Order: sequence, then structure tokens, then C-alpha cells
Amino acid sequence: MAIALSSLSLRVISALVLAPPVLLAVWHGSPYFEGMALLAAALMAWEWSRLVCNGAFTSSGIALVLTCLAALAMLPFSPVVALFFVILGGLVSSLMAPAGARGWAALGAPYIVLPLAALVMLREADNGQSLVIWLLLIVWATDIGAYAAGRAIGGPLLAPAISPKKTWAGLLGGMLSAGLTAILTGMAFGFTTQAVTLGGIGAVLAVVAQGGDLFESQAKRRFGVKDSSQLIPGHGGLLDRVDGLLAAGFALGLYHLVAIERGWTW
Repeated sequence: MAIALSSLSLRVISALVLAPPVLLAVWHGSPYFEGMALLAAALMAWEWSRLVCNGAFTSSGIALVLTCLAALAMLPFSPVVALFFVILGGLVSSLMAPAGARGWAALGAPYIVLPLAALVMLREADNGQSLVIWLLLIVWATDIGAYAAGRAIGGPLLAPAISPKKTWAGLLGGMLSAGLTAILTGMAFGFTTQAVTLGGIGAVLAVVAQGGDLFESQAKRRFGVKDSSQLIPGHGGLLDRVDGLLAAGFALGLYHLVAIERGWTW
């Protein structure tokens, strides 16, 4: 007899299946982390192209997938060439997309490649293993804190025209959870940065992650779809699962570059 699983049960099972290979790739680094980034880029490019092309994977999508993969593959050898492929991907996929979706199609390549490039850069840092795991924990803490506070407190909606469930209480709960997680795990990883700074970075990353979530929600609302795909039972598509991580990873990557330039240490 078939057993019906609730949406929450599917989400938990999917998370338990997906988390170990992701953490192993982060733990072992190159070439596994880069390989995971390439796989993620191909899947997200496929989802994005179907999202903006009414569920069809057309020549616009093929161009997006190929240029995203080329950009990430060239990143270790020439960031300039990698950026060229990002621009080329946005241009070509846009020209091949339906007239009403060309602007969104053009965003696909930078939206996918730039955050993944930032994550690869973070993992290649001297303390990259700790940095990427720290980031993952902050993003997960944001989701958990926002969900718990939103359910427990409720109140005014954060962006009712985009997401009818997100509340200001959820945002604050996510910021608090992320800030505390950033402090505790940062200290556990041996970061020498002051606790106040770690907490502030965590809280800001929580806001950025929520912004990434809202951006993808706006894209789905624009094209009238609920999920970017059905790849992950209970979660929808890969973009649905990592939208916040993409935004937070890109932001942390930029902060890390500034920290290097100014001689700051973690």
C-alpha cells in the first residue's frame, strides 16, 4: 500500500538526501566543489530558461546552459574570459527568448554564474572550507529563524505583492538567528573577527538572502509558475532551494574581496 507523504516530510527527506553530498564537496574542495558548481549551473540555467520561456527548453536555454558552463570552466584560467561568456550568455539567450521575456532571459547568466563564481572563490581561500560552511549555516539559520518567527508572531507582510507569506517578524527572526549563528560558529571555526562584526555580517547576509528569495519569487510571479521545476520533491526546483544562498554567497564574496584588499582577517 502506498504511503502518502506530507509536504514537510518530503522537504525533510530531500534535505537529508541532498545535504551530505553538498557538505562533502565543500569539505574536500577541488575538484569536487567546482564539479558541483558546474552541475548546479547547468540545472539552474535549464530551470531559468524554462521559467522565462513558458516551460519550454529552447535554443535560448541551450545558449544559457553552454555559456554558463563555459564561464565557470574558464574562471580558474581567465576571469576576463569568464566574464565575456557571462555577457555573451545574457545577450544570446535574450535575443533567442520570446519578446516579452528578453529582459528576464538576459539576467539568467549573471544571476547564475556570478554567485557560483563567488562561492568557488570563497572555497579557494586559505580558510575556504570554514568560510563556505559558515555561509551555509547562516543561510540555513535564516530560513529556520524566519519560518519560526513568522509562524509564531505573524504580523504585517514583508512584500505582499511578491510573497504572501513572508512577514517583517520573519525577517527579524531570520536576522537574529543568522547573527547568533554567525557569532557562535565563527568562534567555533577560530575566526578572530570581533563577535559584533560577525553578528552584523550574519544579520546583513540574512537580509540579502531574503532579498534573493524575493527576487526569484518575483520572477515566478511574473511568469505565473509556482516552482522553478520539480527536481527536488517537497522543495520544487534547485533555484527555489538556493535563491537565498546565491544572493548571500555573492555578497559574502564581495565582502571577502574588500577584506583582502584592506588586510582584514577572519
